[in-house]
Parts: sequence; structure tokens; C-alpha cells
Amino acid sequence: MRPISSLALTLLVVVATAASAQSQSPTLEERMSQTEFHAAGLDKLSPQELQQLNAWLDAHGGSKVQYVSSSGAPVFYPNDSARDTIEAQIEGTFVGWRGKTLFKLDNGQEWQQAESGAYDAGKFNAPKVKIKPMLLGSWLMYVEGCGCSVRVLRTK
Repeated sequence: MRPISSLALTLLVVVATAASAQSQSPTLEERMSQTEFHAAGLDKLSPQELQQLNAWLDAHGGSKVQYVSSSGAPVFYPNDSARDTIEAQIEGTFVGWRGKTLFKLDNGQEWQQAESGAYDAGKFNAPKVKIKPMLLGSWLMYVEGCGCSVRVLRTK
């Protein structure tokens, strides 16, 4: 029997660690804003106590989790960890965006402009939109008819 080389052993450990990390649920620190974490008194726990609490939640927690961004705004994932393209229609008339425009969709979702700037698109009645996941958790909304797009955050 041949001995395992140190490179092969290192690779095996890295793969096992990565697989283990992917199967674990996000920690409380990742789920909560800093304000919520502090308000709950969790910042007073020792690292070992926090690790125990996270392990308990991983074993006993629910399957649906609402995440928040560092600013405390909710971040939603349609199918828990999946980030699928969303196709819907804007309710009412679409004229573009300015600052923090809120877009209400016919599927009940609400998305807010996440980048600065303004765009005058003209008038479109209930245009179809596609909201696609982008890098680093961001989303881009394409508006049919005007051929325009804007980065958005889901608020509802």
C-alpha cells in the first residue's frame, strides 16, 4: 500500500472542510444586523457560547431564514439558497427612477432602486420586468420596452 502524499492529504482536508462549510446554516452574525445582534445581547456571549448557540440553531432551527444586509435591510432569497431570475410586471405606470424609487410588482414583491441616479424612461403601462441575480448578492432589474436596467434591493 502506498503512503498518501502530503499534497493529496492537504487536498482531502480542504475538500472536506469546504463540503462541511457548505452544509452548515448561516451563523447568527450573518443572519442579524449588528443592531439586532447587540440589542439581543449576543455580543456579550463568549465565542464558545456563541458557537454552541449557532450549533443548536443549526440543528433545531427552521428551514426558512430571512437574512439582513449590514444596514439591517431584509434580503430575500426566493427558494432559500437559490437565486432565480424573477419575471413579473410593474403595477401601474412606469416612468423611470429617481433616487430610491420603489417598484411594486404584480406578484406582490417590492423592489427599491439600489444605486444613485435618475432615468426618464417615458411612460409604460405595467411593463414586464426581469430581475436577475448578479455578483455579491446584488440584483439587476431589466424593464421591457425601454431597454433600461437598474440595480435593485428587495424590500418585500
